Amino acid sequence: MKLLLTNDDGIEAPGLQALLLLAESLGEPLVIAPHGPASGVSHATTTEGPLRVNTVHPSRHSVEGTPADCVRVALHRHGTDFDFVLAGINDGGNLGVDVYHSGTVAAVREAAIHGVPGIAISHYHNRPLKEADWGRAVRWAKPIIEDLMARPSVPGQFWNVNLPMPGDNDAVPDVVHCGLDTSPLVLSFREEQDLLHYNGRYRQRPRQKDLDVDVCFGGKIAVSRMSV
Repeated sequence: MKLLLTNDDGIEAPGLQALLLLAESLGEPLVIAPHGPASGVSHATTTEGPLRVNTVHPSRHSVEGTPADCVRVALHRHGTDFDFVLAGINDGGNLGVDVYHSGTVAAVREAAIHGVPGIAISHYHNRPLKEADWGRAVRWAKPIIEDLMARPSVPGQFWNVNLPMPGDNDAVPDVVHCGLDTSPLVLSFREEQDLLHYNGRYRQRPRQKDLDVDVCFGGKIAVSRMSV
């Protein structure tokens, strides 16, 4: 398979290296990712100025732009015949309403707009108490990606996968196909010298039973089908 890999943590992010390791066992990956961190930029694209593309390796390029820019550049330069776009593995969850400001999710949404199926993969962990376990993330994610790739492709639809925080053993979590929790994030700010600092705690966000936030926080892998 011809696979396009990108992310929003930057081309040097360990999650992208983990995803590349996974993708190399599935097909022929081409990496086109942001030059540096671009988290939280949502579906922003660069249309009013130039985009610099840096070639790190013949199959590895960085774009001085957003994740959606990376997908647009890839489809422009390398054609729209990719079998799948894989975005991630994001360092942190992209659950519920996160999908509206996530650059990782925006990358696969951009692909879906152009008719290319995609999967966004994120790894939730309770910072700073827990760190991401990228080797375990690869082992957990690979069978899920293989399963989703084998399913019929529906135009305009894509997948959002969230791996839970690693537990104290090597047991593989259950995989739950679930809906998106649209509960708003906590509106909590600390005020210092006329400046506002957001201090909402991710782990304490509202959750609805059996939707993606509840599923992932409960130690299971949340898989959600999404539409453009």
